[in-house]
Amino acid sequence: MKNILYICTMKVNKEIRIRGLVQGVGFRPFIYRVAQEMGILGEVENRTDGVIILAEFSDGDCERFIQRIREEHPVVASVFSIEMVPAVSKNYTSFSIIPGKGKSDVVTQVAPDIAVCPDCLRDRITQKHRLDYPFINCTHCGPRFSIIQDLPYDRERTTMSGFTMCPDCRQEYTDVDDRRFHAQPLACNHCGPSYYISANRTGERGYATLLDSVSRLIREGEVIAVKGIGGYNLVCDAMNKKAVKRLREVKERDSKPFALVFRDLETLRQYTFVDETEAECLTSWRRPIVLLKQRKPLAEGVNPGMQTLGCMLPYMPIHYDWFEQLKMPALVMTSGNISDLPIAISEEEAEEQFGGKVALILHHNRPIHNRVDDSVLQVCEGQPCLIRRSRGYVPEPFFSHTSVEGVLAFGAEQVNTFALGKGDTIIQSQYIGDLKNWETFRFYTESMERFQRLFRFTPRRLVCDLHPDYLSSREAGRMAEELRLPLQRVQHHHAHALACMAEYGLEEPVIAIVMDGTGLGDDGHIWGGEFFLCDRHGYQRLAHLEYLPLPGGDKAVLEPWRMAVSCLHHWNLPIPESLIQRVGEEPITRICQMIDRQINTPLTSSAGRLFDAIASLTGICDVSSRQAEAPILLEQAISEGDFLPYPFSRYNDCRDAARHASTTSNYYSRDISLRPVFEAILQDLEEGVPPGIISARFHTTLAHLLITKARQLLTQTEATKVVISGGCFQNKNLTTSLQHLFASENIPLYIPSCIPCNDSGIAVGQIFFTTFATVVKKV
Repeated sequence: MKNILYICTMKVNKEIRIRGLVQGVGFRPFIYRVAQEMGILGEVENRTDGVIILAEFSDGDCERFIQRIREEHPVVASVFSIEMVPAVSKNYTSFSIIPGKGKSDVVTQVAPDIAVCPDCLRDRITQKHRLDYPFINCTHCGPRFSIIQDLPYDRERTTMSGFTMCPDCRQEYTDVDDRRFHAQPLACNHCGPSYYISANRTGERGYATLLDSVSRLIREGEVIAVKGIGGYNLVCDAMNKKAVKRLREVKERDSKPFALVFRDLETLRQYTFVDETEAECLTSWRRPIVLLKQRKPLAEGVNPGMQTLGCMLPYMPIHYDWFEQLKMPALVMTSGNISDLPIAISEEEAEEQFGGKVALILHHNRPIHNRVDDSVLQVCEGQPCLIRRSRGYVPEPFFSHTSVEGVLAFGAEQVNTFALGKGDTIIQSQYIGDLKNWETFRFYTESMERFQRLFRFTPRRLVCDLHPDYLSSREAGRMAEELRLPLQRVQHHHAHALACMAEYGLEEPVIAIVMDGTGLGDDGHIWGGEFFLCDRHGYQRLAHLEYLPLPGGDKAVLEPWRMAVSCLHHWNLPIPESLIQRVGEEPITRICQMIDRQINTPLTSSAGRLFDAIASLTGICDVSSRQAEAPILLEQAISEGDFLPYPFSRYNDCRDAARHASTTSNYYSRDISLRPVFEAILQDLEEGVPPGIISARFHTTLAHLLITKARQLLTQTEATKVVISGGCFQNKNLTTSLQHLFASENIPLYIPSCIPCNDSGIAVGQIFFTTFATVVKKV
């Protein structure tokens, strides 16, 4: 009798917890397919704290299973952590996907809205029940954040709950091998959302007919309003001057550039310069607006005074359909709102804002729960830098090295966002806007309430800006009193620095250069040209730009000529005749008297106001019609070429200046005066040097000044890294110049990328702040 050898394979049961962007992106079907291929038995489900896998593994299978999850997960998904713990055997006979549960207050990531995928665009041609269907989607694309109402992410907790699936869609939804398995917005021509128009409250349906009407009106030079993923858009022909002019009248926007959607990348390259990184951003599933250098003109009025265009590619089926019917290369597609109001999301809001002003308003009947604008970015030396973080990015969180549980940050006043802390994640809101009217403030408080519900958030500590009069600070104070919660106020520019530090996980003290327009300082003055030694616990103000009078306070922000006069009068320099002729002798005399008598002239160290002053001195912008218009136009005016910096100390060469740091020049004092720069600019003006060259030299000067000062401060402290932040670094010329200069000297420089450098990033910096440690060592 032969000996029979029995080989027993050890079976182990594991519970695998996966956190990250794993809901609404086809993650469970992916897990199912991998398990089927590997012969693994068990189950997978969505919970509020992530995806949970309970499974039985043979020797070695568990490690291979985890490896495949990390390496093969869906493109849109991201895995932050995978944890394994022993589990009780359930004697599984198969692998299955089970319904989601909302057991925990620990919340996983919620997927942002995703551009329509190529597979779905093909399905519109081949699938009978989806021929030309404008709301097609699958587990890899379509609306997510804009429609979600609660977690876990299932259809009944979205605004699609009112649409009952037809048998065909139901079959796809329940077929684990189908690309639309558990695609929550799943729909088709028979059962899904549809477009309609309201004319005298009479609805007209039929997509093909509506598409023909819309296309005809655009072709004829009309402006239309169309409901999109996160709100309405205003649309017109980007090649039609009259249409663009009419759009400005409808939107009540004088000169701010409009965003454009181009037919395709090939067409876009005909009108702009696009590098490899910019192309990757444009074609990504996030589909942001990307700021690009213009190559070829479009209609006059699209981007007055600008050399850049804000461009995107189609991300909804209807965008592709427009270009099928229209021969034009691009359409203006700007946020659907009257200036200063939130983007419209409902039929009532759209009719109220645009009724009688546009040729047609195209609605659809899928409700938008979360209002969300298009995102905006630019690429600086191969690094994408967000300017507005919204559709395609929100509410994807940032991860902290320490717990931020229960912290609610209220943000700033302009370009506001708020943020909340959940465990070790910082969840930033979508772009809210400027908190200066009731409608935007209502959007702010409504969104804050919805985030708290969606992410199972209970506030324990509140954080706001130091400025007590910001509406965000007032709301924080009201909530602190009502809920009896502790409230911390964080200095504005420290929050800017911390936002950049949070993005890169920097815990050690760094040199922070923060340049922006305004922020209340600890001394009661207006800061904005700051050099800090800081970490997340505190900061020391090592240096700053010289204080200058701000005649008329906020009025000076709207009228840059006031800062030109202020700088020259403060330094006892002559006021150019050209400025007197443009502004008038009497207003200039009045401003000088205000400064002398210290009447409504707070002091400011703002770098932004220096840009204002030079924009006015060069005749580029004396009066602004929008936020930061003067600095933006000053940058846009830069002449191409290499230009020497102006002297900003008694040493013309920056390296020479660094070697003579013991000089008595005021540059090396705590206050950094730009008087030598202004003296040189006045001389250039007198000699008839073009404004573009003056602008180029000023930008070069500021970049050299900043690295020279940073180098000096690094030698005086134990810091080894430099971060920059603040709205002035939206200036691409300045930022890229600093990238070159710091790289040439091997000094680590960290620039805001995923978190905007402007005030939209303030909330993340506030939430990163803590007082549970000593302030950084003073030098």
